[in-house]
Amino acid sequence: MRKYALATITIALLAGFGIIVLHQRAQRTDVTRIDQTDSRLTQDRVSQAGPLKFPVEDPRIIVRKSARKLELYSDSVLLKTYKVGLGLNPVADKKQEGDRCTPEGDFYIFTKNSKSAYYLSLGLSYPNAEDADRGLRDGLITQAEYRAIRAALRKKTMPLQNTKLGGQIYIHGHGAASDWTWGCVALENEDVRELYDAVSVGTPVSIVP
Repeated sequence: MRKYALATITIALLAGFGIIVLHQRAQRTDVTRIDQTDSRLTQDRVSQAGPLKFPVEDPRIIVRKSARKLELYSDSVLLKTYKVGLGLNPVADKKQEGDRCTPEGDFYIFTKNSKSAYYLSLGLSYPNAEDADRGLRDGLITQAEYRAIRAALRKKTMPLQNTKLGGQIYIHGHGAASDWTWGCVALENEDVRELYDAVSVGTPVSIVP
């Protein structure tokens, strides 16, 4: 009987210890999940923060087409995220004039237009070098047009805008509720005003699928 009682007590103690261990593991898992959730919420709060503090140092822009978002960074720090609308053909990469696609790739802002028909606008350096290479290979542009585009890109000025590759790609206002442009990136007016004040000519812009 004594051996049986000791065995019973031992089993009970082991079972209790197992419950404690499982409870501690569950607590650690919950803490990890909470930390991860807090991290995501914090990141979201950063990207949706109030008015920007000026000047913005080392600004750069990433447009994420599939998410319909424009992200403004100061170096590697995300400052704010804005909702955008894209071209009427929003998924494909721009190939030529009239396809109504928003281009993908690396660009820079070559001009800021305070008298835009679309409230305010920032001109993007489309076509870029990759577009020029493709255009020459596919017979969409001439050798002279190719050289002119590449020369403008080297100087960080406006590349040719009137070739068969198309042009006139801007970040501008007049609404982000739908995909309605001819290839531009559209924001709400109050958002493009803030962005316009935050960036300068030469600011890098990446547009990704």
